Amino acid sequence: MNRHFDLQRRQQNGNASASASASISGSASLVNGSTPLPTVPIGAQAGSLTITMPPIQSNSFYKIAPSEYITFGWNFSSIVVTPTALTVAAVGANGNTYPVGPTDGVIPGTAQSVVWYPYGYQTANPSLPLVQASYTLHIWGDGGPSAFPSPGYLAPNSQLVFAMYTPQAYTPLASGWQCAGCSGALPQLKINSAFPGVVAMIVIMLLSGFTTLRRVWD
Repeated sequence: MNRHFDLQRRQQNGNASASASASISGSASLVNGSTPLPTVPIGAQAGSLTITMPPIQSNSFYKIAPSEYITFGWNFSSIVVTPTALTVAAVGANGNTYPVGPTDGVIPGTAQSVVWYPYGYQTANPSLPLVQASYTLHIWGDGGPSAFPSPGYLAPNSQLVFAMYTPQAYTPLASGWQCAGCSGALPQLKINSAFPGVVAMIVIMLLSGFTTLRRVWD
């Protein structure tokens, strides 16, 4: 009797294990339709992205002006599962997020650079203009900007900081341009200009005095 119950219990456990295995296998095969999950080697590191342009160590300043383009470049490492797309965005010091690139910040997952035209964005988006401030470049894959680093998958990157500014328009002298920092230097310039004349007068006086004394001595 005990042996019968023990055998029955083993059969039930075996059936449950088989059912669970079938369920797991079926779930894996149905991810993304009928495509199985990518195989990531054991011990694989989290995928990463390294900015190559501009150099991270440099202080980069860019103009928000016509015909002024910005190129951002990067390399990948330890990527086993290639992202379907990358999203590139610049987060300003004011907290606003701006899409980077000609396609609203979304580019192919294999791309290793993007070209941005800030002035074009500025003119097309007056309701959310770029400001003269520092920005942090954010790049992420399918997992989103807050994805946790996972073996073989691209981890978000936000290491590059750069600045943008709007150059002032040229104002001709005839239109009233004034040098704000030059007014204080004008008196000094006048003094320096008179200095050679003073020296010349002193030299003439000394020569005249010497000539007079020589006549007296003679």
